[in-house]
Amino acid sequence: MNNDLQRLHPYPFEKLNTLKAAVTPPAGLSPILLSIGEPKHAPPAHVMQALREALPKLAHYPATKGSPELRETIAKWLTQRFGLAPNSVDAEQHILPVNGTREALFAFTQVVVNREAVTSGEKPYIMMPNPFYQIYEGAVFLSGATPYYLPSKGIQPDFDAVDDESWSKCQLLFICSPYNPTGGVIQLETLKKLIALADKHDFIIASDECYSEVYLNETQAPVGLLEACAILGRHQYERCVVFHSLSKRSNLPGLRSGFVAGDARILKDFLLYRTYHGSAMPLHHQVASIHAWKDEKHVIKNRRLYKDKFTQFKAIVGQSLTLNMPEGGFYFWAETPIDDIDFAQRLYASENVTVLPGQYLSREINGINPGKNRVRLALVASAEECAEAAHRIQRFMKTLSI
Repeated sequence: MNNDLQRLHPYPFEKLNTLKAAVTPPAGLSPILLSIGEPKHAPPAHVMQALREALPKLAHYPATKGSPELRETIAKWLTQRFGLAPNSVDAEQHILPVNGTREALFAFTQVVVNREAVTSGEKPYIMMPNPFYQIYEGAVFLSGATPYYLPSKGIQPDFDAVDDESWSKCQLLFICSPYNPTGGVIQLETLKKLIALADKHDFIIASDECYSEVYLNETQAPVGLLEACAILGRHQYERCVVFHSLSKRSNLPGLRSGFVAGDARILKDFLLYRTYHGSAMPLHHQVASIHAWKDEKHVIKNRRLYKDKFTQFKAIVGQSLTLNMPEGGFYFWAETPIDDIDFAQRLYASENVTVLPGQYLSREINGINPGKNRVRLALVASAEECAEAAHRIQRFMKTLSI
């Protein structure tokens, strides 16, 4: 067996299930889940229709690289969305469809880590935000590398707190913008600094941008890593790779459809790995994905639904629970007046509302756990359910002040 399997932590939702099993919620209250980031808005009807019509394609093996039409559609979307130079995204070299970003983030890490460095005892660093999406950490452990948890500074990692020696040991930097769970967006100047550091210390930046199309200000779309490259005149996107998905953008988590884009040299090696990995996207999923990436109307509607829910939720509970509007994503990263694990368990026991403790999404480093006294609230359910959850949380908060 791979000994590194012993390094893996239980997944946050395993911990949450154990926490909930110790108490019994009120039978008279229907359960409301604000814990998992699974979109509940209706998928686009035209995409569902395209998926049904493409079912006969099940009779054919898909290519790992995906169809030319899918890659060209993605290249066009990237260029338009992030203001990239015309023809700078080559669908042959810069795009690789994947079965969702979760699978791709894990597999990508296995490709880019230098095994010679691992076996020689150097244990290269892979840096990640803290709190984080746990796939980053698991991918690091199973690659044999060492996770480096970036210090937290409010709703973003504190990149400036990392010294040169640590950067010199880095082989891969994970960033997430908009950031799960805080909702913060990495600004252009910070991305430029990170690219300069990648050049200086020869590491790869993997930017998880699966929440990039969920933001509250319609006039301020989050900046992307390839966009920063383009502004710097780096039209080959050296050392930079981005991950995008239809799960959040188009409410299609079950389609398992996304893509990786950026440095052609890196993607060439990733494609080689994937041809052996057996991870080609089914052809009917590719057809549905083409229809999704070509349409922005349903994405704009999706953002409006989230904005309305955030506004309504904060209006109900914002006086008793500290909430800051996120710049992107669909989470509130709420401060709790008591320990976050205790808060989550007691809320479930009294109101049958499930939230995710912040400590389950982070690690204690140098005596500090940035998830402590925080809970993640995913506003993915209907507006009615989210409002009901807010009223229940408001009622629960009153019991804490007694």
